[in-house]
Amino acid sequence: MANEAAIFDLDRTLLAGASGPVISRALRTVGLLPDRSLPGEDLVFRLFDVVGENWPSMVLTRQGARLAAGWDRDATRRAGQIAAEVLAAQVQPYARVLIEEHRAAGRLVVVATTTPRDMVEPLAERIGLDGVIATTYEVRDGHYTGRIDGEFVWWRGKLRAVRAWAGDHGVALDRSYAYSDSWYDVPLLSAVGHPFAVNPDPRLRAYAIVRRWPVLFLDVPPGVPKFLGLEPQTAIFPFARPELLPFARIHLEGTEHIPAEGPAIICGNHRSYFDPLAVGYAIAQRGRPVRFLGKKEVFDAPIVGDVARALGGIRVDRGTGSDEPLKEAAAALEAGELVALMPQGTIPRGRAFFDPVLKGRWGAARLAAMTRAPVIPLGLWGTEKVWPRNARLPNVTNVLHPPEVLVRVGEPVELGYQDLDADTERIMSAIVDLLPPEARQRCEPTPEELASTLPPGYQGDPEGEHEALRRPGRD
Repeated sequence: MANEAAIFDLDRTLLAGASGPVISRALRTVGLLPDRSLPGEDLVFRLFDVVGENWPSMVLTRQGARLAAGWDRDATRRAGQIAAEVLAAQVQPYARVLIEEHRAAGRLVVVATTTPRDMVEPLAERIGLDGVIATTYEVRDGHYTGRIDGEFVWWRGKLRAVRAWAGDHGVALDRSYAYSDSWYDVPLLSAVGHPFAVNPDPRLRAYAIVRRWPVLFLDVPPGVPKFLGLEPQTAIFPFARPELLPFARIHLEGTEHIPAEGPAIICGNHRSYFDPLAVGYAIAQRGRPVRFLGKKEVFDAPIVGDVARALGGIRVDRGTGSDEPLKEAAAALEAGELVALMPQGTIPRGRAFFDPVLKGRWGAARLAAMTRAPVIPLGLWGTEKVWPRNARLPNVTNVLHPPEVLVRVGEPVELGYQDLDADTERIMSAIVDLLPPEARQRCEPTPEELASTLPPGYQGDPEGEHEALRRPGRD
């Protein structure tokens, strides 16, 4: 049975940008290049970062073999190792997720690049790839001759090199995967069974649309688009300002507990349809996007569902009992993202809404046990005054006397990772501790207050709902 493979281009695909500047600095470090940049070198690299592969950059790259004539191969390998230390940190977060998924499926994972083999092999070894398909400089007596040994691995030459490698390793290209940003990799992408355009240049983007190839951006979750280099959630950060929310007066406390980088699970209580906006507003102050787990009803709704997916939301269908939402959230955390969820699962109805003891589901605790990402508690209070559950829309007209909304973030919750019930209780208790004193006191709601906790047109008995919702659910 033939093997399958996942073949990644290097620059602007596996990496966020070009590897050239990092490799050039490393070559200067070992003394193989002069201290000053070559004429036009910086301009070519900047052009590559903006528009991708182009004839000027490829002409310069091809001439690199002549420039390297007489270089000591061992010194070049040392430069590659120096560069690998920097480039490994530039591997795109969802590229790492894809690599692990392909490994789990038993596929070989390789990089195919124009970059010379001796300069890229150390990176491939460092991030655990199975092989390298790259331009190879001819060597004699431990030094480069100035000629290329075999294919110049670019355009049709890359396809020929990949086919040769596939033949040597028993790989069936028609069942394999390939990822690239470049129009010049269309021959390779067309030769595999599963082509993906990653951060595509304009010509590849147009071609991918015609061929119906998936378009990915490996610095954001699958399905999240980018425009002018920005994902939608990042693009709206400048609008997360208090003067643009005149119908609510949001008070933020403790946002410094949200990590500036790296994964974290943000867990908040659920009081209103306004909650996701309040949580997103708080996290936006840290300049980070967040991936929300939300009910399928939100994602299935016209327009709203499209917006939720574009913002990187994760659809949860509790009726199926599927683990896929948690796996998707775990992948986001592995990529170093923030994931937010409401452990209560839904806004409590009737008297349950006024219960000072918050009941949570297992999802957050399971996700923490799967990933060991820190759990950051977040307390919400007053959001129901902005958008009560019995209203179809928020009260955006109340700008003269806007309700007070508290968003308070706490320190990470200490979990045991052994007992999901115990960890869920710890998370919910940490959230309660962030709420104002009146949240921890039992009260007798008025009929009007009870009615405000029920969906529009609800005909059930809030007393019965109270007992049903007191039992902790299961994710």
